[in-house]
Amino acid sequence: MKSYKLGHQLLSLLEQFETESNGRELLLNDFTGFLVNHLEHSEVSLSSSDVRFGKREAETQELAYQIDNAIGRLFVYMSRYAKSYIKKTLEGTPLQSPEDFTALAILLTHESLTKGELISRNIQEKTSGTEVIRRLLAAGLVKQWDDQTDKRSRRISITESGKQLLHRVFDDMNYVGKMVTGNLSYSEKLNLQYLLQKLETFHFQLHEDKVINTKEDIRSIALNSK
Repeated sequence: MKSYKLGHQLLSLLEQFETESNGRELLLNDFTGFLVNHLEHSEVSLSSSDVRFGKREAETQELAYQIDNAIGRLFVYMSRYAKSYIKKTLEGTPLQSPEDFTALAILLTHESLTKGELISRNIQEKTSGTEVIRRLLAAGLVKQWDDQTDKRSRRISITESGKQLLHRVFDDMNYVGKMVTGNLSYSEKLNLQYLLQKLETFHFQLHEDKVINTKEDIRSIALNSK
Protein backbone atom coordinates (compact mmCIF):
# COMPACT_ATOMS: atom_id res chain seq x y z
CA MET A 1 0.00 0.00 0.00
CA LYS A 2 1.74 3.14 -1.24
CA SER A 3 -0.04 5.47 1.20
CA TYR A 4 1.03 3.53 4.32
CA LYS A 5 3.91 5.88 5.19
CA LEU A 6 1.69 8.94 4.82
CA GLY A 7 -1.05 7.36 6.91
CA HIS A 8 1.43 6.55 9.66
CA GLN A 9 2.73 10.16 9.67
CA LEU A 10 -0.80 11.54 9.85
CA LEU A 11 -1.77 9.25 12.72
CA SER A 12 1.34 10.28 14.66
CA LEU A 13 0.55 13.96 14.12
CA LEU A 14 -3.09 13.40 15.04
CA GLU A 15 -2.01 11.79 18.32
CA GLN A 16 0.26 14.76 19.02
CA PHE A 17 -2.56 17.19 18.20
CA GLU A 18 -4.94 15.31 20.49
CA THR A 19 -2.43 15.48 23.35
CA GLU A 20 -2.02 19.24 22.90
CA SER A 21 -5.80 19.78 22.70
CA ASN A 22 -6.35 18.88 26.37
CA GLY A 23 -9.60 17.01 25.78
CA ARG A 24 -11.20 19.56 23.48
CA GLU A 25 -13.32 18.31 20.59
CA LEU A 26 -11.09 17.84 17.54
CA LEU A 27 -12.14 19.77 14.43
CA LEU A 28 -10.72 19.48 10.93
CA ASN A 29 -9.93 23.20 10.57
CA ASP A 30 -8.05 23.15 13.91
CA PHE A 31 -6.02 20.13 12.82
CA THR A 32 -5.27 21.83 9.49
CA GLY A 33 -3.87 24.82 11.34
CA PHE A 34 -1.83 22.55 13.59
CA LEU A 35 -0.46 20.66 10.59
CA VAL A 36 0.59 23.82 8.73
CA ASN A 37 2.22 25.19 11.87
CA HIS A 38 4.02 21.89 12.46
CA LEU A 39 5.44 21.84 8.93
CA GLU A 40 6.48 25.49 9.11
CA HIS A 41 8.46 25.03 12.34
CA SER A 42 9.97 21.61 11.77
CA GLU A 43 12.70 20.12 9.66
CA VAL A 44 10.40 17.37 8.42
CA SER A 45 11.05 16.30 4.85
CA LEU A 46 8.44 17.40 2.35
CA SER A 47 9.54 14.74 -0.11
CA SER A 48 7.08 13.41 -2.63
CA SER A 49 7.51 11.18 -5.66
CA ASP A 50 9.68 12.54 -8.46
CA VAL A 51 9.85 10.05 -11.32
CA ARG A 52 13.25 11.46 -12.35
CA PHE A 53 14.95 10.25 -9.18
CA GLY A 54 16.24 6.72 -8.68
CA LYS A 55 16.97 4.86 -5.45
CA ARG A 56 20.53 6.04 -4.83
CA GLU A 57 21.87 9.04 -2.90
CA ALA A 58 19.03 9.35 -0.41
CA GLU A 59 20.72 12.25 1.39
CA THR A 60 21.03 14.18 -1.88
CA GLN A 61 17.35 13.61 -2.61
CA GLU A 62 16.46 14.76 0.90
CA LEU A 63 18.28 18.01 0.15
CA ALA A 64 16.49 18.38 -3.18
CA TYR A 65 13.12 18.03 -1.43
CA GLN A 66 13.72 20.85 1.07
CA ILE A 67 10.93 23.32 0.47
CA ASP A 68 12.90 26.12 -1.26
CA ASN A 69 14.94 23.68 -3.33
CA ALA A 70 11.83 21.73 -4.31
CA ILE A 71 10.03 24.88 -5.46
CA GLY A 72 13.06 25.96 -7.48
CA ARG A 73 13.30 22.51 -9.07
CA LEU A 74 9.61 22.53 -9.98
CA PHE A 75 9.97 26.01 -11.49
CA VAL A 76 12.72 24.66 -13.75
CA TYR A 77 10.51 21.76 -14.84
CA MET A 78 7.57 24.07 -15.52
CA SER A 79 9.67 26.54 -17.52
CA ARG A 80 10.87 23.70 -19.73
CA TYR A 81 7.35 22.40 -20.32
CA ALA A 82 6.13 25.91 -21.17
CA LYS A 83 9.06 26.57 -23.47
CA SER A 84 8.45 23.34 -25.39
CA TYR A 85 4.74 24.20 -25.85
CA ILE A 86 5.59 27.72 -27.05
CA LYS A 87 8.22 26.49 -29.52
CA LYS A 88 5.74 24.03 -31.04
CA THR A 89 3.12 26.78 -31.29
CA LEU A 90 5.57 29.10 -33.09
CA GLU A 91 6.44 26.51 -35.75
CA GLY A 92 5.72 27.88 -39.23
CA THR A 93 6.26 31.50 -38.14
CA PRO A 94 9.39 33.71 -38.31
CA LEU A 95 9.56 33.55 -34.49
CA GLN A 96 12.20 31.02 -33.48
CA SER A 97 12.00 31.12 -29.68
CA PRO A 98 9.74 32.13 -26.79
CA GLU A 99 12.03 35.14 -26.29
CA ASP A 100 11.30 36.29 -29.86
CA PHE A 101 7.59 36.20 -29.07
CA THR A 102 7.83 37.98 -25.72
CA ALA A 103 10.12 40.70 -27.14
CA LEU A 104 7.63 41.38 -29.92
CA ALA A 105 4.72 41.38 -27.45
CA ILE A 106 6.53 43.90 -25.24
CA LEU A 107 7.13 46.20 -28.22
CA LEU A 108 3.45 46.01 -29.12
CA THR A 109 2.64 47.89 -25.91
CA HIS A 110 5.23 50.66 -26.40
CA GLU A 111 5.67 53.40 -28.97
CA SER A 112 9.35 52.45 -28.99
CA LEU A 113 12.14 51.28 -26.67
CA THR A 114 15.89 51.43 -26.72
CA LYS A 115 17.56 48.11 -27.37
CA GLY A 116 18.79 48.04 -23.78
CA GLU A 117 15.30 48.68 -22.42
CA LEU A 118 13.82 45.87 -24.53
CA ILE A 119 16.50 43.40 -23.50
CA SER A 120 16.01 44.29 -19.83
CA ARG A 121 12.23 43.99 -19.99
CA ASN A 122 12.60 40.64 -21.75
CA ILE A 123 14.83 39.49 -18.86
CA GLN A 124 17.77 38.55 -21.05
CA GLU A 125 21.53 38.92 -21.11
CA LYS A 126 22.84 41.47 -23.62
CA THR A 127 24.28 38.87 -26.00
CA SER A 128 21.16 36.71 -26.26
CA GLY A 129 18.89 39.77 -26.29
CA THR A 130 20.85 41.30 -29.16
CA GLU A 131 20.49 38.05 -31.11
CA VAL A 132 16.70 38.15 -30.63
CA ILE A 133 16.57 41.71 -31.95
CA ARG A 134 18.75 40.73 -34.92
CA ARG A 135 16.30 37.95 -35.85
CA LEU A 136 13.28 40.24 -35.53
CA LEU A 137 14.95 42.88 -37.72
CA ALA A 138 15.89 40.31 -40.36
CA ALA A 139 12.27 39.09 -40.47
CA GLY A 140 10.96 42.65 -40.87
CA LEU A 141 8.97 42.40 -37.64
CA VAL A 142 10.67 45.40 -36.01
CA LYS A 143 12.54 48.49 -37.17
CA GLN A 144 15.30 50.55 -35.57
CA TRP A 145 16.73 54.05 -35.78
CA ASP A 146 19.20 56.29 -33.96
CA ASP A 147 17.99 57.77 -30.67
CA GLN A 148 17.75 61.53 -31.06
CA THR A 149 18.62 62.28 -27.43
CA ASP A 150 21.33 59.66 -26.95
CA LYS A 151 23.49 59.05 -29.99
CA ARG A 152 24.96 55.93 -28.37
CA SER A 153 21.55 54.22 -28.37
CA ARG A 154 19.20 52.94 -31.02
CA ARG A 155 15.45 52.79 -30.65
CA ILE A 156 13.30 49.95 -31.84
CA SER A 157 9.60 49.51 -32.52
CA ILE A 158 7.26 46.91 -33.95
CA THR A 159 6.30 47.07 -37.62
CA GLU A 160 2.87 46.54 -39.10
CA SER A 161 3.98 43.05 -40.18
CA GLY A 162 5.02 42.35 -36.61
CA LYS A 163 1.61 43.44 -35.30
CA GLN A 164 -0.23 41.26 -37.80
CA LEU A 165 1.91 38.24 -36.91
CA LEU A 166 1.39 38.74 -33.19
CA HIS A 167 -2.38 38.91 -33.52
CA ARG A 168 -2.33 35.62 -35.46
CA VAL A 169 -0.11 33.97 -32.82
CA PHE A 170 -2.05 35.29 -29.81
CA ASP A 171 -4.96 32.92 -30.43
CA ASP A 172 -2.70 29.86 -30.39
CA MET A 173 -0.89 31.18 -27.31
CA ASN A 174 -4.18 31.05 -25.41
CA TYR A 175 -4.00 27.27 -25.69
CA VAL A 176 -0.42 27.31 -24.41
CA GLY A 177 -1.64 29.16 -21.33
CA LYS A 178 -4.33 26.54 -20.78
CA MET A 179 -1.74 23.77 -21.17
CA VAL A 180 0.57 25.38 -18.62
CA THR A 181 -2.17 25.72 -16.01
CA GLY A 182 -3.12 22.11 -16.71
CA ASN A 183 -5.71 20.58 -14.40
CA LEU A 184 -5.87 23.43 -11.86
CA SER A 185 -9.31 24.63 -10.80
CA TYR A 186 -10.23 28.30 -11.27
CA SER A 187 -9.67 29.07 -7.59
CA GLU A 188 -6.28 27.34 -7.72
CA LYS A 189 -5.36 29.42 -10.77
CA LEU A 190 -6.27 32.61 -8.92
CA ASN A 191 -4.16 31.60 -5.94
CA LEU A 192 -1.24 30.61 -8.16
CA GLN A 193 -1.46 33.87 -10.11
CA TYR A 194 -1.33 35.85 -6.87
CA LEU A 195 1.74 33.97 -5.62
CA LEU A 196 3.56 34.14 -8.95
CA GLN A 197 2.86 37.86 -9.27
CA LYS A 198 4.26 38.39 -5.78
CA LEU A 199 7.43 36.55 -6.80
CA GLU A 200 7.61 38.40 -10.13
CA THR A 201 7.45 41.77 -8.35
CA PHE A 202 10.25 40.70 -6.02
CA HIS A 203 12.55 39.36 -8.73
CA PHE A 204 11.86 42.04 -11.33
CA GLN A 205 12.92 44.76 -8.89
CA LEU A 206 16.20 42.92 -8.27
CA HIS A 207 16.63 42.60 -12.04
CA GLU A 208 15.93 46.29 -12.65
CA ASP A 209 18.27 47.38 -9.85
CA LYS A 210 21.01 45.06 -11.19
CA VAL A 211 21.98 44.03 -7.66
CA ILE A 212 22.78 40.38 -8.43
CA ASN A 213 26.16 40.05 -10.08
CA THR A 214 27.82 37.21 -8.17
CA LYS A 215 26.86 34.11 -6.20
CA GLU A 216 27.70 36.08 -3.05
CA ASP A 217 24.94 38.55 -3.98
CA ILE A 218 22.49 35.66 -4.28
CA ARG A 219 23.53 34.27 -0.91
CA SER A 220 23.21 37.67 0.80
CA ILE A 221 19.77 38.48 -0.65
CA ALA A 222 18.47 34.94 -0.04
CA LEU A 223 19.46 35.11 3.63
CA ASN A 224 17.73 38.46 4.09
CA SER A 225 14.61 38.05 1.94
CA LYS A 226 12.34 36.47 4.57
